[in-house]
Amino acid sequence: MIGKLITKKRLVIAILLIVIGFAVYNYFFASSKTKNGETARVKKGTLEEKLTISGTVDAEEKVTLRFQTSGRLTWVGVKEGDYVGKYQSIASLDPREVKKKLQKELNDYLNQRGDFDQKNKDDYRDKVMTDTIKRILDKAQNDLNNSVLDVEIQNLSVEYANLWTPIEGIVTKITSPYAGTNIIPTQAEFEIINPNSIFFEASADQSEVTKLYQGMTGELILDAYPQTSQSGTINNISFIPKSGEAATVYLVKFIFNPDNSDYKYRIGMGGDLTFILKKKEDVLYTPAKYIKSDNGKKFVKVKEQNQELKKYVETGMETDNEVEITSGLNEGETVVN
Repeated sequence: MIGKLITKKRLVIAILLIVIGFAVYNYFFASSKTKNGETARVKKGTLEEKLTISGTVDAEEKVTLRFQTSGRLTWVGVKEGDYVGKYQSIASLDPREVKKKLQKELNDYLNQRGDFDQKNKDDYRDKVMTDTIKRILDKAQNDLNNSVLDVEIQNLSVEYANLWTPIEGIVTKITSPYAGTNIIPTQAEFEIINPNSIFFEASADQSEVTKLYQGMTGELILDAYPQTSQSGTINNISFIPKSGEAATVYLVKFIFNPDNSDYKYRIGMGGDLTFILKKKEDVLYTPAKYIKSDNGKKFVKVKEQNQELKKYVETGMETDNEVEITSGLNEGETVVN
């Protein structure tokens, strides 16, 4: 008899556990599908309106250096990957040819100066200054001035025989790395990029750019480092749209990490830049797709005791996916789509 009572008691307990388990499952884990559609619970928390735009890493300081004159490339002092300092000399042309040209121009200048002095001091010294004589002297003066300019130009050519960099940075490209070849200016190019001047350049269309402003803070996540976000601010927003694009987009310059001595961030790395446009804390909200409209009034369908009831609500802040509920619902209520 006692054994039967124990067995019956165990059976009752087992049935109770099954009922409780079924209720818990329905409350927490059951599919959000009902016979009338999907369901969701009204939640309380922080509501944020975000804007995300994409772009790539670029550098503020980058130059492509070329010689101003043709000549024989006699020295290349760098190779790709080298780090160079500001104003460092990196290559040079054979200076002998340009120096000889400079000497020739100096000789021509001396001849022109002699002719000029001859006309002014001897040929026309005691003659009446007529228009013809004045034109001859003016021409002599112009010839002398041109000779001075020729000398100055050749002097610049001597200076241009040495190529130096106006910025510090990494040598990323050399099109003619070997000395001993004759080149024209476009045949020897040296590209230098300062890794400490990197920034993130994103594109915003005409509907997005109106929500952004200079100095606005944001969070950047690069595809190369998806687990790490970088804080920064907008440094500049272009006033004119980017050329070559099918749509009207504007460039947004985002400064996020001025120190890149370890080369962690490299040119061309892609990523997403996110800005919080609006934020409200401790508010009720529900997914936007559950909000319906009836004669200009907003309502939701609420599930109560296996029934669907229509409740009118008032809303506030809206995001892409959620809507703030200012009145008409309570936290934890179940809405039906």
